[in-house]
Amino acid sequence: MAQRLALRRLLSLPTHGPLAAHGRALGTSAGRRSTFNVQDGSDFQDRVVNSPKPVVVDFHAQWCGPCKILGPRLEKLVAKLEGKVLMAKVDIDDNTDLAIEYEVSAVPTVLAMKNGDVVDKFVGIKDEDQLEAFLKKLIGA
Repeated sequence: MAQRLALRRLLSLPTHGPLAAHGRALGTSAGRRSTFNVQDGSDFQDRVVNSPKPVVVDFHAQWCGPCKILGPRLEKLVAKLEGKVLMAKVDIDDNTDLAIEYEVSAVPTVLAMKNGDVVDKFVGIKDEDQLEAFLKKLIGA
């Protein structure tokens, strides 16, 4: 009986609109446009390596607990910078070749890229102050 009730609640959740995704508002704010998921190597080349703006590259995995903490923190801070920096999210399970090419041996690994070159990098989780410093260094603020 409890399982049926839980299933009924799950099926009654909205699939679109501001309350989709379990009550979390979904929108197309500037922060969301600044963050994108890399689809493949060609997409990475076009949107990261050839980007005129600095790009933070978040190599992550669905199964990685620290990635689930770091990703939203980083997205929030990138959104605050209002387009001065972009954020590319690379799932290492979907983009193994990119992970190998950029020598990602643990997740989360975050690269700072300018003009197609890696200019800074860290591995593991960071607090908001450390992330802010990392981003400010990248944009030269």
